[in-house]
Amino acid sequence: MTPQERIAHLRDEVNFHLYRYHVLDSPVISDAEYDALYHELVALEQANPTLITPDSPTQRAGAEPLGAFAKVTHPAPILSLSNAFNADDLFAWRQRIGRYLPDPNMDLDYVAEPKLDGLTVVLTYENGRFTQGATRGNGEVGEDITQNLRTITAVPQRIPVDPQSELPVPPYLVVRGEVFFPLDKFEQFNERQRVAEKQVYMNPRNAASGSLRQLDPKITAGRPLTLFCYDLVAWEGVAVPDKQWDRLDYLRQLGFPVSSDSQYCDNIEAVAVLYEGWKEKRNQINYEVDGVVVKINDRPMADSLGFVGKDPRGAVAMKFPAQEKTTRLLDVAVNVGRTGILAPAAVLEPVEIGGVVVRNATLHNYDEIARKDIRIGDMVIVKRAGDVIPYIVGPVAERRDGSERVVEPPTHCPVCGEPALRVPGEVAIYCDNPSCPEQLVRRVEYFVSRGAMDIDGFGSKTGALLAEVGLVKDLADIYYLNREELLALEGFKDKKVDNLLSGLEASKKQSPVRFLTALGIRFVGSVVAGLLINEFDSIDALAAADQARLEEVEGIGPGTAVSVTTWFADERHRALLEKFRAAGLPFVAEKPAVGAGSRQLDGLTFVITGTLPTLSRDEAKALIETHGGKVTGSVSKNTHFLLAGEKAGSKLSKAESLGVAIIDEARLNEMIA
Repeated sequence: MTPQERIAHLRDEVNFHLYRYHVLDSPVISDAEYDALYHELVALEQANPTLITPDSPTQRAGAEPLGAFAKVTHPAPILSLSNAFNADDLFAWRQRIGRYLPDPNMDLDYVAEPKLDGLTVVLTYENGRFTQGATRGNGEVGEDITQNLRTITAVPQRIPVDPQSELPVPPYLVVRGEVFFPLDKFEQFNERQRVAEKQVYMNPRNAASGSLRQLDPKITAGRPLTLFCYDLVAWEGVAVPDKQWDRLDYLRQLGFPVSSDSQYCDNIEAVAVLYEGWKEKRNQINYEVDGVVVKINDRPMADSLGFVGKDPRGAVAMKFPAQEKTTRLLDVAVNVGRTGILAPAAVLEPVEIGGVVVRNATLHNYDEIARKDIRIGDMVIVKRAGDVIPYIVGPVAERRDGSERVVEPPTHCPVCGEPALRVPGEVAIYCDNPSCPEQLVRRVEYFVSRGAMDIDGFGSKTGALLAEVGLVKDLADIYYLNREELLALEGFKDKKVDNLLSGLEASKKQSPVRFLTALGIRFVGSVVAGLLINEFDSIDALAAADQARLEEVEGIGPGTAVSVTTWFADERHRALLEKFRAAGLPFVAEKPAVGAGSRQLDGLTFVITGTLPTLSRDEAKALIETHGGKVTGSVSKNTHFLLAGEKAGSKLSKAESLGVAIIDEARLNEMIA
């Protein structure tokens, strides 16, 4: 095989495995095998530079910056749609188009697709190769963003993606799709932007648009964009299906990513029912949608209906109720968190958004307020999505009258009056007083919570009361409460006091991982606490470790390492630990004995979610590790089993989408036995 033939073969293989990994989320080879193919391709291209082509998967990192975007004339108009806002509007649309049908009452079927809130792109393929990508522009002419689109892994560089596919290669094919940020990746991206003191985007759509219109493709390459395709714009030399539902399947077979949330509806009533369901579903998926696009399934018939202005009659966009509203920012309050963060909170003129009256919203941090130039008295845009805390998108500067006031960062804690502290490199402002009453209440609430020490009979109101009356002045004081003091409090009877004291005593048998989690060290949640205890075996050994040693632990970054070493270096915290030690709290991890015949779970990775019938999560984790298994905190393609109990949350959905095996406690015991 010549170098040219081998390079062509490797490109097909690498593109196919990128498609399996990034689009289908179902790899068929290991990471090591993929790396070997990719590095062989890189080496061959370096040895034969004249054979490097723009569509090679090695070129996705981005080309040189562009001077400007060239204009692209689309082969057919890239149209928008008319809108409907409820079932009545939908039925009215169906009645209107009936006048243009052979029989006004003829049966029609439909395809309902999520109306993606991203940036429309038009992708051109010639002889199976991606040759041009453009924005929608004005519908007739867009901007050439080919180099930027090449950096997005979900965009096929060649079609069909599967080298074993028997589909004919289209001589010419133009596909319409939408580039967007997955919501979880958007939040992570914005957080990195904040830390780096770079632009923070208001919403995923703006982020996607800004990312695709970068003159430097390397910037686009560094952003977690993806793509869904949903329509064929133009084609030559191949027969494409007449039904929209079949066209989506055709796109999938070629290797284009297509939303699995699209649905077939055999009548207009089914569309109306689906739309109502989507109002809730929109908050349960990992990308933003602002409606449902309804298309007549018979595309030739739909196209024959013509247009109203520039809107095709054969489809309609059913928009969701607005989840953004405008209201006035009355004030900015300062909330004190359990780690001492002084967080700004918006006090709003009440406004109804999505069926909920919103009076407060998050403002993230004071740098964000300054960047957006949000002022007290401004009319502001408030956004709410599902159960997410409402947040301020930005001010409506055009409606200012001059009475608005600039928001000043706090110089002192509003509760204890201590000077506020700003850590270099962080955007947050802190109250560094561990005796701050508000911090203490929040820390006690967290310490006794189910995710930390899980102390029965010790609710958040109990913690607030004990701090208020002075019985708890630091976290360790809860283990020195006595019966007489508690009985003297209003509402504390024998049974309640007995339950509280027995819950405190039982919590001393919790694991050091829970204890470390409960201390509330910045950046140390249950997963990080598990990593640290697994590495150091005891809290004392962890306390003695320096920053460099901590950074050697897989999964521990510099920020966490600094936070941990700073916490343990504080004399007040060391005194607190000794007080805990004297009370009998767990400092040393008990290593499970792994003997002969106890490696049934060797090499298997588990994630635990929900409430199990007989085991706590710590007990289930210890049981798995005793028999050679590994427990991680999040579901990924490398997870072998999800151990699920009652009230399993998002991890269950993620496992189902990735095809991860889901087991219960009984099945786990069978595997071990």
